[in-house]
Amino acid sequence: MSQQKVVLLLGSNLGDQKKNLETALQMLKDRGIEILKNSEFLTSDPVEFASSNIFCNIASIIYTRLSPIQLLDLVKSIENEMGRVNDSKVSGGYADRIIDIDIVKYNELNFISERLEIPHKKHLYEREFSKILLKDLSE
Repeated sequence: MSQQKVVLLLGSNLGDQKKNLETALQMLKDRGIEILKNSEFLTSDPVEFASSNIFCNIASIIYTRLSPIQLLDLVKSIENEMGRVNDSKVSGGYADRIIDIDIVKYNELNFISERLEIPHKKHLYEREFSKILLKDLSE
């Protein structure tokens, strides 16, 4: 498979949030993911759940040869290695998390499966912090 241009959105609201994001990005690099560009870090309030913990977020453009599902498996394994215990798809709701890595866009692909939807419509069209980060990436 040729190189695919992918946009990821990473967030953390537990522990040292910025360090968690940097660690996750380094783990992606260590697994052969080329990081082309990162947005600035942005703090935001939790969305769709109540918490007193503020999020730190970053958007990243990467190149990968992985398929969408292979990439999903990779980011889920990084989340697990970093100590994330709850997954919103499994638990049915959002909660505080040490790391969250979402695949927002994968080239111009439209893809829907039980585990993954690309593009990630909530991040593209509904969540203000996502729109800010994605705009930062495009400048």
